[in-house]
Amino acid sequence: MDDADFRAVLADTLAETPARAAVVCLCAGWCGTCREFRPGFEQAARELPEFAFRWVDIEDEADKLGDIDIETFPTLLIGDASGVRFAGPVLPQAGQIVRLLRSLGL
Repeated sequence: MDDADFRAVLADTLAETPARAAVVCLCAGWCGTCREFRPGFEQAARELPEFAFRWVDIEDEADKLGDIDIETFPTLLIGDASGVRFAGPVLPQAGQIVRLLRSLGL
């Protein structure tokens, strides 16, 4: 995985929003775990409006993802204007998002 590809996804997510950071879930429509995680992800987005949340189906948006190759779902990408702060798989629990953001000082 190329950090430049992650930075591009973050920049695209933050481009049209005043959000201070972005939380991007890289998933696949066929993944049952992702489908179960999505309602919690969407709830976190409602509870944390200062962040830009984006759900990306890696197959539907493959042309926008460059060489990003996700092996474990769900994978979160978190970053801000300074770059990628976290990129990796997480437990499919919405509470993980808030814990991650706090641990990153966001």
